[in-house]
Amino acid sequence: MEDHSHDHAYLHAHGIAHSHGHVHENQKAVLNRLARAAGHLEKVRRMVEEGHDCSEVLVQLAAVRSALDNTGKVILKDHLRHCVVDAVAAGDQSAVDDLCDAVDKFMK
Repeated sequence: MEDHSHDHAYLHAHGIAHSHGHVHENQKAVLNRLARAAGHLEKVRRMVEEGHDCSEVLVQLAAVRSALDNTGKVILKDHLRHCVVDAVAAGDQSAVDDLCDAVDKFMK
């Protein structure tokens, strides 16, 4: 069997779709975190509908924001460890530039 790791890195780094999709080791954890954050956000919506105290709503919103930020950190670390490493190994600097742009948008 041939080693296609360089081919995978090249294809990934150049935005060419590959057959296995974009799955990483933390995908299940990210999906679980997103589901929890969505549940918390739904709770905030119900709190507003039910007329809960504004300070309680703000506390819950802070929890949602924190959950999303922490999910972003997991995705960022996974991206660095896999996507960016593969792209750099393939000599593709644009992956680093794309990551910098994404970090700028994420941290606004």
